[in-house]
Amino acid sequence: MDILIWVLIATVLNSLLGFIGIFTLWLKEDLLNRLLLCFVAFSAGALLGGAFFHLFPESLERISSMNVFGFAIIGFLLFLVIEGFFHWHHCRRCEVHPFSYIMLIGDAIHNLIDGLVIAAGFFASVSLGVITTLMIVFHEAPQELGLFGSLVYAGHEKRKALLYSFLAQSTCILGGVIGYFISSLIENVVPFLIAFAAGGFLYISASDLVPEVHKAYKGSAKRSFCSLGFLIIGILFMLGIRFLGG
Repeated sequence: MDILIWVLIATVLNSLLGFIGIFTLWLKEDLLNRLLLCFVAFSAGALLGGAFFHLFPESLERISSMNVFGFAIIGFLLFLVIEGFFHWHHCRRCEVHPFSYIMLIGDAIHNLIDGLVIAAGFFASVSLGVITTLMIVFHEAPQELGLFGSLVYAGHEKRKALLYSFLAQSTCILGGVIGYFISSLIENVVPFLIAFAAGGFLYISASDLVPEVHKAYKGSAKRSFCSLGFLIIGILFMLGIRFLGG
């Protein structure tokens, strides 16, 4: 199958996450919060496992370890700067309606970068492209749920919130297409992009997902062990894919 087809399938599926908020319409808030926290813990483990078992090894096969970890640090720091600018962490409490549009712009830029990363993954290998897509989906799903809730909280109607969320998410397709058509220009840069993505995923896991789970389950030993279990399952999931030929 042509790489462009793989990229389009992956980015379109990722874009459909913009409609994930529709599932919240029929769930009770308490049940939704519990399911979401379990998924966040699993996602944190999946991102850690994906970075260490897939992205770093792929980059280390092509470029020096100094370049790999150097670009990983750059990715980590850049995600820190971008997130700080757009306040992704604190969007749930935003009551100012105009800020919701800034939040959407930040999400759109973030998804555009995701599309470039997906394209780079598929140019390295189909299996790595699939792994990269899964990692992005795992961290995007809870984030898109949060975005939908934030838009509704900021005053948008639920239908409009779903539409805006999807439009912001669909920039991933644009990023994937751009990444495909400039592939000849960035072919030698792909290993650096993969290392960069690994650093970004480490930041998301360590700074976004793990603290959210820790904060939610603070003071409850049973829930803490439960979240740790889902985090480990996420890591083992990525390790299992590695052994199965990922």
